[in-house]
Amino acid sequence: MNARVVFAIVLVALGLWTAAGFLPPLIWATILAVALWPLYLTFAKRFMAGPSPAAALVFTVLVALIFMTPVSLALYTVAQQSDMLLDWLKRAREGGVDVPDWVARLPIAAESTQQWWRANLSDPKAATAWLKTLSADNVSNLFTTFGGQLVHRLFLLFFSLLALYALLCSGRTVAARVLETCDRLFGEAGEGLVEKMMDATRATVNGTVLVAVGEGLAIGASYFVAGVPYALTFLILTTAFAMIPFGAWLAFTVAAIVTISNGGSGVAAAGVFVWGTVIMLAGDHFVWPTLVGGSARLPFLLAFVGIFGGLAAFGLIGLFVGPVIMAALLAMWREWIFRPESKA
Repeated sequence: MNARVVFAIVLVALGLWTAAGFLPPLIWATILAVALWPLYLTFAKRFMAGPSPAAALVFTVLVALIFMTPVSLALYTVAQQSDMLLDWLKRAREGGVDVPDWVARLPIAAESTQQWWRANLSDPKAATAWLKTLSADNVSNLFTTFGGQLVHRLFLLFFSLLALYALLCSGRTVAARVLETCDRLFGEAGEGLVEKMMDATRATVNGTVLVAVGEGLAIGASYFVAGVPYALTFLILTTAFAMIPFGAWLAFTVAAIVTISNGGSGVAAAGVFVWGTVIMLAGDHFVWPTLVGGSARLPFLLAFVGIFGGLAAFGLIGLFVGPVIMAALLAMWREWIFRPESKA
């Protein structure tokens, strides 16, 4: 028996080491499969005559489109502005850049910003020195490196979608094997532990999407009120980036800057930033942990620690792994350790 256990541990370790580079996309695929499984079953029964490889393929393609649309929009916007950025750097090095009119309309620190601009960017020599590390060659190298990373990330995304398709095709079989394994390893409490982890995963994904959509719509409304250029585009980007830590902050900050640079009111731009800050602080620190904790039956404190502690420990994927770990710990404490004696 001991030899079998050691051999199994060695095989598991070798398997994890072999698949180390693919573990993140595999984890993402598993999270998506668990979270989207009820929705997939509904889709397959309503539109595809039940779960099947064809239904799994169509559903996976729809998931890919949902993920790729905002990303493609963001990349297209960045690509449009790249030529403008390179031209601006060239003009700054050759003849300096005059202080734009919108700097004077900044609601905060307008005078100090103008002084800094004149000292560092208006004078050609000073601009050349300040922009030395941001030369056109370095920016081109940055875009080249970014392109290589983009290809790598797209491959991992393709692998995640491929794994998601495989899990949707074999979802019932995989779930049955996992439950059987947990029953053999942990006894009757193993199945309950798996159910708690699945509930936490679904709650975290659903809570993240709902809060991101709510934050995006609430902040996006301020874009139309404040007259932000390309308000609809910024609304889509803010909603998509709200699912990424600090992503929405970047989106509405850029929206405020674009508003000023295109002749908008400094007060309106400041209102966009302040409103976005209020919405994000309320959504991320109160609504999100409450929603996730309530759906996963986690106390608020454990949900808060799971979300932000997981984010700090594991990166973006910890956003979902953290609450799952907290749910597993709570289930273990309730069902394995703390067992009130039944009254006769």
